[in-house]
Amino acid sequence: MKRFWLVLLSLGLIMAFSVSAFAVDVKVSGEYYAAGLYLNKTKVADAATNPDTAFYFQRLRVGTDFVVSDCLKLVTRFDALERVWGGARSAAGTPAIDSAGTRAENENIAFDYAYIDYTSPIGQFKVGMMPFGTTGTVFADSNTPKATIKYGYTRGPATIYLGYTKIQDNSDSAVTTSPNVTDADQDYYAIEGVYTFKDGKAGMKASHYRYADTRPITDGYKKTYFNFTPYAIAKIGPVDVQAEINWATGDAKKYDNNTPSDIQLDTLSVFLDATANLGMAYVGGTFAYLSGDDPSTPDKYEGSNIGIPLNNGGIDWNPCLIMFNADVTALSWASTIPGNNGSSINGPMTNAWFFQGRAGVKPIPQLDAMLSVSYAKADKKPAGFINDAYGWEVDVTGTYKITNNLSYMLGIGYFFTGDYYKGTSASNEVVDDYMLINKLTLSF
Repeated sequence: MKRFWLVLLSLGLIMAFSVSAFAVDVKVSGEYYAAGLYLNKTKVADAATNPDTAFYFQRLRVGTDFVVSDCLKLVTRFDALERVWGGARSAAGTPAIDSAGTRAENENIAFDYAYIDYTSPIGQFKVGMMPFGTTGTVFADSNTPKATIKYGYTRGPATIYLGYTKIQDNSDSAVTTSPNVTDADQDYYAIEGVYTFKDGKAGMKASHYRYADTRPITDGYKKTYFNFTPYAIAKIGPVDVQAEINWATGDAKKYDNNTPSDIQLDTLSVFLDATANLGMAYVGGTFAYLSGDDPSTPDKYEGSNIGIPLNNGGIDWNPCLIMFNADVTALSWASTIPGNNGSSINGPMTNAWFFQGRAGVKPIPQLDAMLSVSYAKADKKPAGFINDAYGWEVDVTGTYKITNNLSYMLGIGYFFTGDYYKGTSASNEVVDDYMLINKLTLSF
């Protein structure tokens, strides 16, 4: 009898310690798209060999939340089968733009997020691999996963966030045996305050970057600087407005031995976007400025050339089909479109004055058709370049919702190539370019 009660008690303890596992609720969401792309010219530099390109591509992205209780969950996300149909596979080690895995891993399957989200009586804690580089508006956001510890506390309409991110670790370990130094990591610290009101929010984020991975070499140096990001998102009557500023200052290169000379950092970007909703129709406009590097100030970096993705439009913001589209050109699918003397059309946006006007109509709830006209020029010309005009782009897109979860997009973009892409000689020739794209997207 004692043995029976002992077994029964043991089973009871096992059940008690395992009760959380039985209470797990799983929530799945995601997106799958299949798309086709045609690019008329693979170069805007006029060349004897300048073929077109056309291919199909796809991606599956699945997010899964394991909900243990109302205040505790494990958040995960993976990408799978992100590849050109029938295309060559990527080389091992080739980085992906918004993933914790490589391109080759994403062509099979790569997990991006895995973090604990715990809302306690004293605030919200997030610990693990989660989105990094997303602040305020979509401008300058690069939704790349990084290992982060984040804390948030809300009181009324105000919230404060504290965060620490380990961007790169070079400490001696089972997988890193060189350079075998103590202080050669990339670390990121941030504090952000957000105030929420009836029709929007406003916030301010201060970030500190400390990059010491360049130290264990001859003439080693550190990058230590701050980035300040005020932003606001609001609805004023029928108009949706969003604005963001990013200003970075500090040391781009602080040499350990004070030789060669240190290099300062001073970059600025500004973003303003507004859309007026007028029943079936809407009109809007976007302005963006991103400081470029001045070739006449070698002791200061004003652009996006310090070895990290700072002072750019981000990979999440793609204002055109061709210009500054990190999703389609340069980083994901169609590759960089070269001009002369090292110039190229790629994404994300850097060193630019950008202006866009757009108008759209929704004749029925399922259909959204839009026309946009964009112009961009360089803030600073590279040394020897004869012109700063990137050019004009006209885009026409239409999106039709087949069902609540299934939509089809068709778009055409025409790029009137500016003389910036002539490079250093007026005798260099450039050609215009255009793109056709269609995309079937299933969201769930």
